[in-house]
Formats: sequence, structure tokens, C-alpha cells
Amino acid sequence: MTSKRKQKVIAYIDGFNFYYGLKDRNWKKFYWLDIVKFIEKNLRSHQELLEVHYFSAIPNDKGKASRQDKLFQANKLNPKFFLHLGKYLPKKLTCYSYGRTIHSYEEKETDVRIASSMLYDCFVNKSDVVILVSADSDLIPPIEVMRQINPMLKIIVFFPPKRFSNELRNICDSYKNLNGSFRVFADSALPEEIELPNGFILERPDSWK
Repeated sequence: MTSKRKQKVIAYIDGFNFYYGLKDRNWKKFYWLDIVKFIEKNLRSHQELLEVHYFSAIPNDKGKASRQDKLFQANKLNPKFFLHLGKYLPKKLTCYSYGRTIHSYEEKETDVRIASSMLYDCFVNKSDVVILVSADSDLIPPIEVMRQINPMLKIIVFFPPKRFSNELRNICDSYKNLNGSFRVFADSALPEEIELPNGFILERPDSWK
């Protein structure tokens, strides 16, 4: 008797939604995360993870960018991890009460990149299950199109800590709130030190301990 084929799974992670969810939950120590391992720990026994696509952008702050780069270098050692970077663009915020202008930055392209990747993979029938880690309701339109392309595709949404969307909950096949996943996060931490192929040692940033 042949064993039943496992469901093929691809995960798409909205890095900003995920990061700020952890930040709002005061789970800084979980920034240093083995992202592929985390997704795999959330799968069922009949599922197999093919790829994890992580979408983010490089901060303009040098300290934040350096810490983020360490995280990405560590995770890119796993061939299942794929990084997609958008950009930060200058943004002016005006306080009309005090007549002051604040110069800030906002992330661009992430939701479009997530949508494009999900739609392409759906069109080529790359997986049986999609896991979307986000609470951004702007991703509902591509999910609606995916339903038309492949009605058999199972779509699961993981809501980052302190994040939720009724609209996304209603359109997906099932969902999970990561607000209660402390143990899974803890079990998915990267080692304190990681040696890269060139011999360089990555260490967990002190502010993430």
C-alpha cells in the first residue's frame, strides 16, 4: 500500500505586520527567529513545507538595519527561505494643531510583492496549501483571484500577535492567532551564535535578548 502524498505548503510572511506584532506583544527575544522552523512547527503531520517567502525592507536606521541583516543572513542559510525586499520612502507628517512637520519613512511595495508572489505560485499550481502570515486586509483581492484560479487551494491565515482582521478571517479556510503561540516561538529561536560559510560568526543582537 502506498502512503498518501503530503500536502505541499508555501508560506508568505508580511515582515512588517509580523515584526510590529511581536513588538506590541513585547516579545523582542523572538525577533531572533528561525523562520522556516517556526512555520514547520505549525504544520500538520500530513503537510510538507516547500518554501517560506519573507517580505520586508531595509530600515534607514543603521543599527536597526544591522540587526535585521543578521537575522536575514542567519535565515538564508536554509534553502527554503526566500527574502523579498521593498523600500522605505520619505514621508512628511504635518501636525495641524502645532504647525509642525515631522519627517518620517513609510514602507512601500510589500503588499504588492506578496500579492504578486501568491498569484504567480497559484497560477502555476505550486502548492496545495498557502499560509499567509499577516492581518493586512489589502491582501483580500489577490486571495479572491486565487480562489478563482484554483478553488481547491487551501488558504490559511496566521495572525501575528496583537493583529487581527475579520475580513481575512472570513475569506480564508482556517486561521490561527499567534498571540497564544509563546511556546512555538520559544522552540523556534535561532542559536545564540551562528557560523556562516565564510567563517564569520553571527551573534544574537544584545537588544533582542
